[in-house]
Amino acid sequence: MWPGKVGAAQKRPENQQQTEGSGRRAGHAGAGRVTRAPGGSQRAAGGSAGRHLHDQRPWQASRMANSPSGESMIARVVRVLETFSDDRTVQTASEIGRRAGLPSATAHRLVDDLVAAGILERDEEYRVRLGLRLWELALRGSTALRLRQAALPHMETVQAQLREHTQLAVLERDEALFLERLSHPAAVSNITRVAGRLPLHASSSGLVLLAHADPALRERVLTSPLATVGPGTITDARALRRALADIRRTGSVVAPGSIEAVSTGVAVPIREGGEVIAALSVVLPREVDPQPALALLKRAAGAIEAELRLSRR
Repeated sequence: MWPGKVGAAQKRPENQQQTEGSGRRAGHAGAGRVTRAPGGSQRAAGGSAGRHLHDQRPWQASRMANSPSGESMIARVVRVLETFSDDRTVQTASEIGRRAGLPSATAHRLVDDLVAAGILERDEEYRVRLGLRLWELALRGSTALRLRQAALPHMETVQAQLREHTQLAVLERDEALFLERLSHPAAVSNITRVAGRLPLHASSSGLVLLAHADPALRERVLTSPLATVGPGTITDARALRRALADIRRTGSVVAPGSIEAVSTGVAVPIREGGEVIAALSVVLPREVDPQPALALLKRAAGAIEAELRLSRR
């Protein structure tokens, strides 16, 4: 339960309802107010019940009732967090409400609660950004962190020799999600960002992940519209099906112009326990021979797989 809030199932004495109602009108001040109890003694608003509510952790959102539309509190929190992007790192609560499709009062209440929990942080201009607490929680026991730690030294080896872009991606919700990218200042153009996403059919990493994905997911992608991202993006389902079969057969892909005309993506799979869990890729200038990079990537992928095996012991 969030601080200062009481679930609908809890019954409170009438005097507590009035005290906490006053706190809400004062802008969430009720949890910390000191009021005069009958007999003249001072107590925190809501008495012992108020103190109990104040002790509740702010992130216990799942205990709150659903909205009238049936949407859970967790779903609304996710909508709030999803309004942030690489290009939109700071927002007001009102902007978050509009972008998340939430009533203004709901958005402001959620933002206040998330700030209290450290999931969001508020600056001196009363704007909010994603908080360090969210980053901390995301890294605890994260499989992505374990993979990145195993891969990074070997990515650095590849990058030191190629001096272009070296990337690590995983499959997440039918897209390629990039966990790491190493880039040289003079490298060819590349739109990939850490924590950014690309369509599976439109990047070398995505093609590797799609080729080894669950068959149901592959069919879902193959039967959906295949958007053109670059001049070399495969947008014909039959051609894409053939390309995926070739990737499974050869263990790699070379994708010239799939994202940008000036570049070529080269990618190989990373396996653990016999399953492909990630793709390791480089982005090269279009005129560069991809075969030396492909050999480097295969060696690096093998070394990463060995690191992952050791980390399981």
